[in-house]
Amino acid sequence: MISSRMRRETPPRREPAGTLNGGVAVVLALGFALGLALGGCEVGPDYRRPNAPAPGAYQEARAGDASWRPSAPQDEIDRGAWWAIFDDAELDRLERQIAISNQNVKQYEAAYAQAVAVLHEAQASFYPSLGVSAGAQRGGGGGGTASVSSTVGSGAGGTTHTEFTLEAQVSWTPDLWGGIRRQVESRRAGAEVSKAQLANARLSAQVSLASDYFDLRAADSLRSILARSIALDERLVEITDNQFESGTASNGDLAAAKAQLAGAEAQLVAVDQQRGTYEHAIAVLTGHLPSELQVAAAPLAATVPVVPVAIPSTLLERNPAVAAAERQMQEENALIGVAKAAYFPSLSLTALGGYAGNPLASLLKLGNRIWSLGASASDTVFQGGYQVAAVASARATYDEYVAIYRETVLTSFQQVEDELLALRVLQNEAQHEDTAVQSAQLAADVALNEFNAGTAIYTTVIAAIQTLLADQEAALTIQQNRLVATVTLIGALGGGWDAKAP
Repeated sequence: MISSRMRRETPPRREPAGTLNGGVAVVLALGFALGLALGGCEVGPDYRRPNAPAPGAYQEARAGDASWRPSAPQDEIDRGAWWAIFDDAELDRLERQIAISNQNVKQYEAAYAQAVAVLHEAQASFYPSLGVSAGAQRGGGGGGTASVSSTVGSGAGGTTHTEFTLEAQVSWTPDLWGGIRRQVESRRAGAEVSKAQLANARLSAQVSLASDYFDLRAADSLRSILARSIALDERLVEITDNQFESGTASNGDLAAAKAQLAGAEAQLVAVDQQRGTYEHAIAVLTGHLPSELQVAAAPLAATVPVVPVAIPSTLLERNPAVAAAERQMQEENALIGVAKAAYFPSLSLTALGGYAGNPLASLLKLGNRIWSLGASASDTVFQGGYQVAAVASARATYDEYVAIYRETVLTSFQQVEDELLALRVLQNEAQHEDTAVQSAQLAADVALNEFNAGTAIYTTVIAAIQTLLADQEAALTIQQNRLVATVTLIGALGGGWDAKAP
């Protein structure tokens, strides 16, 4: 401990004007110079992004010889209204409520604000702290003039006096080994992690809403198909009942017709229940009570937009989940430096200046000035291997997040490949199902013409139309799956782009 301290005595020590201030300034200047000179020392490893697996092209996209390029996280890029690619005004209206009212997104917004505040808190450690104090003390002693540090006496004799003080204290701990800088680096990376998690939460909510929206629209379209099927089944029951009354149909034929009608009606009830569930989910995603939101019925979109898929390296730049995992590595890497900085001694500089005296009216006089300067260095000599273990723990935690990052990258590429595969297979399936619908439509038209010509019975017409409705339902399911797979692919790719781009 190196320190110097001077207090006012009686008679007060007179010094040339500026001597005390000059001494304080010199010592503090030397301290700051020492801190700046040693400030270049920054222990711990500098962050370098580790290698992550990334193919040159997506297998399902058949990207050919698309070149790979190094990546840098760009999750701060505005993802925009990526859902505009579907050209649906109602979907656009609902999606825009995510950022305003979704409570999960609000939670991540608050977490990000907290992370930024924690960063500013760490940055405050770079600067000296300043404190001001004032006090009054009355006491007595056995004679003579008491010093500033005298305690209150018993009053049994001697003199009684009052001492007033006004002091300012400055203290500073120079960042000699870069521990504070590494802490700030870690907190900054932590704020970026939180920012990426916010972007991921917003994108996840948008994807969930779009998926629920297309499922709801599929329920609307399926309800129309089932309504037509029920109308036909009701007509079939009526015809079969007439045939039963005339003796040309059995009781079993009538029971079969009624069973078919009841089955279609039960399926319609189930579809209404599913639609209500999707509507409730959309309400919560947009920050509403389920009872507060009603989505008017409308058919499912007839076209599936083409998703522009860039080279795989852009996935590491635009996917917020990958960006969050990458920033977590940087956060933990900086903490290795924080742990290492604890190996070295710390230096603290302090300065005090002020006035002490009586009466209060003449307190601020040169003769009443008090000051002190101090410097202290401390280091831990033995901790039983505690600090070695702390550094080893920090390194192990960093290695853990490296593995998490690489696994996140692998999973993200898997999601993209899965959805590209689904879209390719579903497109082929849709082509075959469209052919089936066209053939069923032709068969139904022929049966109806034959019935009108008197060469076929109406049950034949109903059977042909029921086959057509079944194929239409299958085509609807494929279209629903294609739209949901497109939404999921957009989410896996990281969100928005310019929907007008070719």
